[in-house]
This record gives sequence, C-alpha cells and structure tokens, in this order.
Amino acid sequence: MNNIDSILAKLYGEKAVPDQRARYEKAEKTFEELFGRQENVMAFSASGRTEIGGNHTDHNRGKVLAAAVSLDVIAFAVPTDDGIITVRSEGFPQDTVDVSDLSVHEEDKNTSAALIRGVADGLKKNGFNIGGFKAYTTSNVLKGSGISSSAAFEVLIGTILSHIYNNGEVSAVKIAQIAQYAENVHFGKPSGLMDQMASSVGGFIEIDFGNTAEPVIDPISYDFSATGYDLCIVDTKGSHADLTPEYAAIPAEMRSVAKFFGKNELRDITKDQLWENIRAVREACGDRAVARAMHFFDENERADREADALRNNDLDGFLKTVSESGNSSFKYLQNIFAVTDTRSQGPVLGLYAAESVLSGRGACRVHGGGFAGTIQAFVPKDLLEKFIAKMEQLFGKGSCYVLYIRPVGGTRIF
Repeated sequence: MNNIDSILAKLYGEKAVPDQRARYEKAEKTFEELFGRQENVMAFSASGRTEIGGNHTDHNRGKVLAAAVSLDVIAFAVPTDDGIITVRSEGFPQDTVDVSDLSVHEEDKNTSAALIRGVADGLKKNGFNIGGFKAYTTSNVLKGSGISSSAAFEVLIGTILSHIYNNGEVSAVKIAQIAQYAENVHFGKPSGLMDQMASSVGGFIEIDFGNTAEPVIDPISYDFSATGYDLCIVDTKGSHADLTPEYAAIPAEMRSVAKFFGKNELRDITKDQLWENIRAVREACGDRAVARAMHFFDENERADREADALRNNDLDGFLKTVSESGNSSFKYLQNIFAVTDTRSQGPVLGLYAAESVLSGRGACRVHGGGFAGTIQAFVPKDLLEKFIAKMEQLFGKGSCYVLYIRPVGGTRIF
C-alpha cells in the first residue's frame, strides 16, 4: 500500500487520502482473510456518477452532461485458471459465475451474478479475452442513490477483466457499452448508457448518444472545487424497490411519440414536428407522453448550454441552466415521485428545503432516475453548514454527501 497517496489524491481529493488509505488497507486485509495472501493481487476502482444535465435523455439517443464522483466501488482481485469468477461483496452473499456458460439465466435476473455474467458475455461477444478471478469488493456508493451503484459495479467487473486478460486495452467507452448490455439483457433493467459511460470514462463529460454504437464523448476540463461552491447529493431515504415500471414508462412513452412519426426514438424527430401534429399525438399517446417528449427536446438543448457554460467559465449561466433542468424534470418529465405511492415524496420535500436554504443562489434538481433516492444541489460554501443541517433535520444524520469530481472512471490502482 506504499506510494499510492498521489493516486488516491487524484481519485478522492487531498483531504480524503488518509481515510481512503485506511479503506484500501481494510479491504486488502479482508481479501486476504477470504482468499489467502496472494502474490499477484491487484486493486481496482470504478466511480459512481452524477448526472448534471440530460435527465432521462440517453435512452432516446439524446445528450447528457455527467461527471464521475469520489464515491466508488473498489476491489482487490487475483486471476484464477479455473474459469470461475468468484466475487464476495461486503454485506452480500458470494457470487460464483462459470464463464463457460454465459447464457442469460432467468433465475438470476436482478442479481449481481447476472451483472457479472453479462459483462463477461459482452466482452466475449466483442472479441475480448475472459477468464476466472477471485475478488472482494466494497462500495460507498449508496444503492438507489442516483449515483448508480449498479453501473459502478458493472464497470468494475469490466475493468478487472480488461486488465487481467486484455492488458488493460478494452477502452472505457467499450466497457461502458458492455456494462449497459449486461444490465439490459442479463439483469433485466432497461437502462440507458449514460450511467455506465460516466462511471467508466471519468471527469466532466458531455455525451451525445445520437449514434449509440459510437457516442460522441467530449471531456470538459473544469475545476469545480475552485468555484466557491460544493456539489452535494442528498439521500432522501426513498426506496427504489418496485419502481422498475415507473422507470420503464419514461423511455416507453417517449418512444411512443417517436413511433407516431414512424421513428424509434425521439432523437429522430423534432419539436416542431410534434407541435404540428400535437392534437393527434395527444390522442394517440396521451398527455404525459407528450410532456415527457417536450422535456426531452428542451433537455438536449440544456445539456449543450451547461457544457458550453463550463467551457467558457460561465458559472452563473451553468447554475441557471441546472435550475431549468430541475424545473422541467418536476413539471414535464414528472419523475419526482411515483404515482403509485403518493405518500412517499422525499425528493419533493428535499427540493423545498434546498430552495429555502439557497434563497435564489446555487441550484438544485432531482438527481438520476428520480421517483425516490436523491436530489442534487450546488451549494455556496458559506451556506454549506446550514444546508447540511437542514437536510439532516429532514432525512437524518449523514444524508448529505459533499462530492469531489474525479478525473478518471474505471481504473487499476496497482
């Protein structure tokens, strides 16, 4: 564990190095307790992500602005020659996957074993080498947090297989695409590609999914820590259990509008086309689908404006557009609470509390998939203490996370 402080500082920020060093040392010790001391042990990390713009646009080939964050999943791993992948994740039962059988196992859907098998399957289908390994993982990415714990785990498995069996030559973009395949096909969740891409590539990135086979990825060099604001993610303590139908309805309803025009995704039509046929589309698809389509068109434009604001060091313009994204998500995308459970509206209360503290400064919005989970806020440093206190009053101690934007995604530590 010597000589890695500079790497840890790059991933987590200077202040976090002592805690992260202790975290890695503890994980290595646990690995040895589970699998014995190994000569060829390797350490890996895959980041969580924060979506900054482009809320629910990626699945209709839209545009997003995202960033890798300091909450991550880490692993210690060693290769094996038996073709068996054995993964023990802290707090979960052990997963065992035989890479000689990479078919979809219906009984494993919605499990981590399905994600492991899916990543291995995706790598093999793309012509890469695969094989067995033993790993211990531990994560501080909250499940259901909107920081995408599943994507981080998928990217971690892909990064391990890339380094052990492919000399680390599987690109970050390809790992992200394979991770999405694993989640869609093996796990059974109809996710877009943004979560995996942000987790795998790292830093601030604008992604244009117009061509999903070759998305346009534009990294943005921007030191947010020097702005006088902190990026906060607030866990509103909602559960994502049983919400898959709510998530699935968003891309389905957006696509229903596209299909009215004979297209598969909204990216292939324009807002003008929709307005020209608005009454017929309302009759065919329903008003919520139309509202969600309008959000899609406007959110694509906002993602561009947010990215341009960062490139031009226009912090005020950036924050204004973030607020516009939150407003559109609430009113038109309508992913703030589940209509099947109107008693649970943590994000609604979180946004009210955030706006009451910010008083027109900074910005706040729903974060990630929505319906439950988290909100995002850009908080002036002089209001941070008050902001955290208000959120903990509402959701409990430790509910507010102050994040660091890390410049790399999936990576080998040593």
